[in-house]
Amino acid sequence: MFSRTRSAAVVAAAVLALTAACGGGGQQQGDGKTLKLWHYEGASSAMGIAWSEAIKQFEASHPGAKVVFEEKSFEQIRQSASMILNSNDAPDVMEYNKGNASAGLLSKQGLLTDISAEADKRGWSKALTPGLATTAKYDTRGVMGSGKWYGVPNYAEYVMAYYNKDLFAKYNVAVPTTIEQLETAMATFRSNGVTPLGVGGAEYPAQQIFYLLALSKADRAWVEDFQLYKSKVDFHGPQLTYAANTFADWVAKGYIDKNSAGVKAEDMGQAWEQQKYPIMISGSWWYGRMVKEATFGWGTFLFPGTKLHPGSSGNLWVVPAKAKNKQLAYDFIDITMKPEIQNLLGNSGGIPVAADTSKITDAKSKELIANFDTITKQDGIAFYPDWPAPGYYDVLVAGVQKLINGSARPDAVLDEIAKPYNDNRANVGG
Repeated sequence: MFSRTRSAAVVAAAVLALTAACGGGGQQQGDGKTLKLWHYEGASSAMGIAWSEAIKQFEASHPGAKVVFEEKSFEQIRQSASMILNSNDAPDVMEYNKGNASAGLLSKQGLLTDISAEADKRGWSKALTPGLATTAKYDTRGVMGSGKWYGVPNYAEYVMAYYNKDLFAKYNVAVPTTIEQLETAMATFRSNGVTPLGVGGAEYPAQQIFYLLALSKADRAWVEDFQLYKSKVDFHGPQLTYAANTFADWVAKGYIDKNSAGVKAEDMGQAWEQQKYPIMISGSWWYGRMVKEATFGWGTFLFPGTKLHPGSSGNLWVVPAKAKNKQLAYDFIDITMKPEIQNLLGNSGGIPVAADTSKITDAKSKELIANFDTITKQDGIAFYPDWPAPGYYDVLVAGVQKLINGSARPDAVLDEIAKPYNDNRANVGG
C-alpha cells in the first residue's frame, strides 16, 4: 500500500503480540508440514476473504500439512520486522509493505529471500504487468524497479475521486473530465455554501491530492526520476510548482477547509459518509467499506486531466531469509495467484491482478476494476509520493499541512520537502 497509515480498526485487529526470540545457533530446518503465515488484513476485507479460502485450498492440496496463521497489525509488523526476521522465529511467508523504505530496506539488509527463480518458474513474473512488478523487484541499493524479485503482490490499489451523486444532482454539477471542469464544479458547490473536498491533512489523504496535481503536469519519465532516482528532480520545476500553487489556491478559494490540516483519514472518511462533502479523493482501500456503509447514491471517477495516478500493486507476499519451510511458502503464494482466488478477491471488493474478469459479477466491483484497467492500459501507475525515502511520509504531511494552514508559502514548502528527498537520493547513490 501506499505506505498509508492503517486505520485504528485495522491496527486493533491484531490478536497476537509479536514475539522475537533472537537466540543464538543456526537456523533450524522446517518439518515440511507446517506453514507459518502472517498477514494484517481483516477477516471481512477482500484480501482476508480470499486468503482464508487460499488457506483451505492449500491444506486440501497438501495432505497432512497445516497452516498456522497469526494475524498481526500493520504497525506490529512495520515496527518489528527487522528484529523478527533476523531471528529463528521468522514466519515462512508474510504480508509486507512495498517500496524503497520497506521491502527494499529489508532486501538490502539480507532479510528476505530472493524468489526470482520461483517467480519465473511459477509464472508470477508473467502474470504481473511491468507497473505492478516494479514494487516486487529491488536492486542492491534497495531501490525498487529492477534487480531481484523479493516479493509477489496479488492485488492492486489506486487513488480516485469518490463523489456523492445526490449532491451533484442537487446542485446540477456534472462529473468533471478536466481539471478546469473540476474547478468549476468546486466553485459551484462553494457558491452554495458547500465545501467541495473532504480532506485529511494530518495523514496521507492531503498529499495524494498534492501528488495528483503534480502528476497532471508530469509524464512517465518524471515519475521514474522521482520514484526510481533515474535523473535529478527539480522541486521548483513545473510539476511540483503547479501542485503547491494550485493546492494553496484551492485552500484560499474555500475548496479545501483550512481546518482540515488536523483531520485524520478516518475522520475524513466518516465525514464524507455523513454527506458533509460531495467529493473525497483517496484510495480504493475505502471502496468495500463505502459499499457497505454509504447510505446515499455515490460513484467514483478518475482524477481528471491526467493519465498518471497514485497507485501500485498491493502489499507483498515475502519469504523471510530465515523461513524454515520455503517450498510451502511458494506453494501458498502460488495458490493466491490462481484464478479462483483472484476472482473471489475481485467479487469481494478488491482489485485482483490475475483474475478472469468475466467471472467478476458484482456491479460495484466491476466499476472499481474497470477504472484500474483504464489506468494500467495507459501505463498510468505512478506509485505514492512518500515512497522514495525513509521518513518521507512525515515530511510530506508536514509540508502539505503548511499549505492548508497558510504557515508557509508554496515555494518554501517545496524547499522543505526537497532537502530530505535529495539527502536520501545522495545516500543511496541515485
